[in-house]
Amino acid sequence: MTEELLAVFIASTIRLATPLLLAAIGELLSEKAGVLNMSVEGMMLTGAFAAAAGASLSGSPVIGLFCGLIAVIPLSLLQAFLTNTLRANQIVTGLGINIFVLGATTLGYRELFGARSREVIPGFDKWSPPILGDIPVIGPTIFEQVWLVYLVVPVALIVWYVLAKTGLGVAIKAAGAAPRTVAHSGLSVTLIRYGVTLATGLLAALGGIFLSIGDIHTFTEGMTRGAGYLAIAAVIFGNWKLGQTIIACLVFGAATALQFQLPALGVDAPNALLIMMPYLLAFIAVSGLVGRQSAPRTLAQPYWK
Repeated sequence: MTEELLAVFIASTIRLATPLLLAAIGELLSEKAGVLNMSVEGMMLTGAFAAAAGASLSGSPVIGLFCGLIAVIPLSLLQAFLTNTLRANQIVTGLGINIFVLGATTLGYRELFGARSREVIPGFDKWSPPILGDIPVIGPTIFEQVWLVYLVVPVALIVWYVLAKTGLGVAIKAAGAAPRTVAHSGLSVTLIRYGVTLATGLLAALGGIFLSIGDIHTFTEGMTRGAGYLAIAAVIFGNWKLGQTIIACLVFGAATALQFQLPALGVDAPNALLIMMPYLLAFIAVSGLVGRQSAPRTLAQPYWK
């Protein structure tokens, strides 16, 4: 593999991993607090469609960005209400929301853009940092990315700092490990879980926004194609640790990038196998074959006062 092809592979890995990273970091926050947010797929799709619609109607990707973030708020609050107030089954409600969003965005897409449309919509341009972009060979390839790619770094650092260094982080982790202890300390477990569900929705929406107006500048039916489920699998693969979750997302991104890289290298591999690789890795992750896993103690369990 030449340096140029290696640079293209790394750039593709980072680009394809970006929506997974944003969604998985949010899902990690949620699961740390005991909420298994299965609706992250629907949240990503909501962000992608709302951003595409907003950018198309206004002609501004910035307005599209805000539309995507605003649109996911009621969906996040619905998920939080169902699972934390009504104490409904977190897996069932999440899947139900995903199905609803898929149908709603498909209808909205056909009404707004027309069936089978591939209309190019206003989106964010790629940007290259002054120093990194000037590195010979790899600079223009790896570091010329949409700014949402670089947003992953501060988001990850903020989440790490909150979880590891603040009282809020202690409360979030305690809400998933010992919620009654949190309640006895005077804090509201329900409020904490509402907060992390909303944070998950906003980060997942950013992942969807990247897909529609950051990466391909269009919207297609069901364009997330299971990215939300891969984000959940990445959290499990990462054993509920931030660093390992990030690595898992990059592995999934690399597996997806191989779909395009191997044919360029002249490797004759079945296309169906290449498409299946990220999901095969996800299956290995959730099946427990990657080693002993230690989920938050009350993950997916409703809190009863």
